[in-house]
Parts: sequence; structure tokens; C-alpha cells
Amino acid sequence: MSLVEIHNIHKSFGSLEVLKGVDFNVNEGEVVCLIGRSGSGKSTLLRCINLLEKPDDGIIKVFDEDILHTKDINAYRAKVGMCFQQFNLFNNKNVIENCILPQMKVLKISREEAKEKAMMYLKKVGMDAFANASVSKISGGQKQRVAIARALCMNPKLMLFDEPTSALDPEMVGEVLNVMKDLAKEGLTMIIVTHEMSFAKDVSDRVVFMDQGVIEEQGTPDALFNHPVSERTKEFLKAFTNKQ
Repeated sequence: MSLVEIHNIHKSFGSLEVLKGVDFNVNEGEVVCLIGRSGSGKSTLLRCINLLEKPDDGIIKVFDEDILHTKDINAYRAKVGMCFQQFNLFNNKNVIENCILPQMKVLKISREEAKEKAMMYLKKVGMDAFANASVSKISGGQKQRVAIARALCMNPKLMLFDEPTSALDPEMVGEVLNVMKDLAKEGLTMIIVTHEMSFAKDVSDRVVFMDQGVIEEQGTPDALFNHPVSERTKEFLKAFTNKQ
């Protein structure tokens, strides 16, 4: 069953057309990685799914709801977790407060219940020992794991990751990717914009290559990485391999 259905999405910023008629579906329980050069439209597509950007044209259905005409954007966003490059945590709060406050505000649950759930998910991402630490005092990799725990506290049916490791030092990347691998094994539906090709190969059910605002090619990791059809996909993968 399709959890996300996108039909003919267009999005421009001024005279720059970033998405040029994208069609894109994600099934329940599927892990889809979006790859491509910077500026190819990957992050914009993700932001349209979470309504952080409004498309100029097209249809987006998530959970069988036409979300571009939703009456309650907060209720919709409560079901969709999002992790950003820059973590978007409250730096003036400690780790556990970052996980408690959104639950109380959006899910309207008690502080006690929110705290219990926060500790459960902080433990899941290996950050329970830092529950009372100030966010400003922990490393980038730790911040991203807290951001993932915070998102999971909201019981999302869909998780969106926008280059969750791009702001991290290389030695911190693995700790975040390991948490995401565990989530994939548990069957959480995820759409991940990433430059981590080995992660995309290992974790994805499907890899989508975007180029110049369109989906150029998509397929299983084996098909896309080992038997690409499009010349543009081949060029991208070759350039990426040469950078390694």
C-alpha cells in the first residue's frame, strides 16, 4: 500500500524551477534513499512532503489524505517525523526537555508520560545517559541522535531525513547511520536524502536518483548502483566513486 503518492509536483523559487513534474510513491514499510547532485531537488521534494514548502502545482497524498488542502497542518506533521542537517534542537534546553516539550504541546500528553517515552527513545538511540546534559554541550553526532529520538517520541508513521549526516565530522557519521539502520530493520517507513552511498546501498529498498528537478532513474540498490541505465546516473556514480 502506498503511504506517499506524489503526482506531477512542480516547485519554483523565483525564476528557478527546482522540481519539474515529479511523480513519486513510497510504500508502507519501505526505505527510500534520494541521491543526486546538490541542487537536483531532493531536499525540496522532502520539504514539500512535510509542507515546509508548498508546491506550485501537483498532488501530494500521504496516509490517503490530500495534504495540500489539509485543514490541520499540525495534526498532519505530528504523524511525520523530520530530521534536518542542522538538528533544529532547542539549544537553551537540556536533552530530555527537547524530547518532552513537543509531545506535551502537540500530543497533549502529561509531562510524566512524555518523560517516560522520552527516556525510552533516548535509550534506543544510546543517549539516555545524557538526558540532563545541555544540548549546547554535546557533539554533533549526539545532537542528531537526540533529534531522531525527539522525532520518534511523536509516534511518526513516516520519517523524513534531510542529509542527516552532512553537518557531522566523519567519525560521528557512523553512530547516526547505525541508529537509522536499526529503524529500517524495524520496518519504519523512511525517505532519506543522503550523500552516503554505502548507506544507501545497505539500507534502501529503493534508490531514487534525481537530476535537474526530475527523477532520472530509480530501482533496487543493486540495479541502480551496479546496472544503471541512464547516462546521467552513470556519470553521477562515476564522479562519486572518483571522490571516494
